[in-house]
Amino acid sequence: MDKKFLYEMLTTMSVSGNEQELEHKIYDYMQGKVDCVESDELSNVIACVNPDAEFKVLMTGHADEIGLMITAVTSDGMLKVRKVGGVPVGCYPGHKVRVYTKDGVLYGAVVRNSSIAKNKDLEATDLTIDIGATSKEEALEHVRLGDAITVDTDYREMLNDRITGRALDDRVGAFIVMQAIAQAKEKGVSIGAYAATTTGEETSMNGAYFTASRVKPNIAIAVDVTYTSDYPGVDEADTGDVQVGKGPVICNAPAIHKIVNEKLAAAAEKRGIAVQWEAAGGRTGTDGDVMHKSGIGVPVALVSIPLRYMHCPDEVVSLKDVQDCIDLLAQFLCDCTQDMNLKYF
Repeated sequence: MDKKFLYEMLTTMSVSGNEQELEHKIYDYMQGKVDCVESDELSNVIACVNPDAEFKVLMTGHADEIGLMITAVTSDGMLKVRKVGGVPVGCYPGHKVRVYTKDGVLYGAVVRNSSIAKNKDLEATDLTIDIGATSKEEALEHVRLGDAITVDTDYREMLNDRITGRALDDRVGAFIVMQAIAQAKEKGVSIGAYAATTTGEETSMNGAYFTASRVKPNIAIAVDVTYTSDYPGVDEADTGDVQVGKGPVICNAPAIHKIVNEKLAAAAEKRGIAVQWEAAGGRTGTDGDVMHKSGIGVPVALVSIPLRYMHCPDEVVSLKDVQDCIDLLAQFLCDCTQDMNLKYF
């Protein structure tokens, strides 16, 4: 595992709609590690091994993160915002933020007062951000409407091979698919293997739809994060028994293809990798939901990394789970054959 590049990804802003810098870094990083690397109009990056093969497997991990967007500037130079993606607004008051402008990063502080502290129904539109400006005119010399904002935090290493940080959802998935395809190439994968870091999953899911529609895979695997049950206040009945450090998670759901799941489980067993299982009653809330409906229809699976504190600035994952997921997917790609039959009967 190239932890140095993972950490580079974790320190690069990619609020949905602003993924270009991160995607460019991924594009450059993958040069020479696969047979070809391409990007498209949305900045999706697609790495491929054996591009001429007829049977294709596409793995995706989304590169975008949640955040805020400037919507207005007050007369005294404060910023008003709205959510981009599923932001838990209560995480912001009283914290430092980064404002990403055309001229670079500005730093700000999110206003916290007694009324905000007492507001149990806090919305993003209730937030106000102080960047130090003294007037609307001065603020607009530095920012413009639509500029992205994130909490001012990065990754930190913890005990037991775990890390905490902002937007591990889903930069770890984006990292995994690229590491997995590079490993599969080294192991001699024979089918057409594709790995894509997609844009817009937190908002429109347009990146995965663009990618799957153009690759036309026979199988698509979304690689994302999932909720765990191993911290206080979580109901196992909602999440299933999923724990950080216990291995990648395979999803059972109506839209998930059972034969693909069986082959994922077999690949894990072959590599001696422990896996966990979760259940979804309908949509998975991942790239898989749109890839499934692309083209003439695509069998999909979902493999996830257990993650604590979803969409908060202090998300936690295990690097062992990340490496196990890389190895699992690389093995799965190598086990696939050109004549795979995905029909149940």
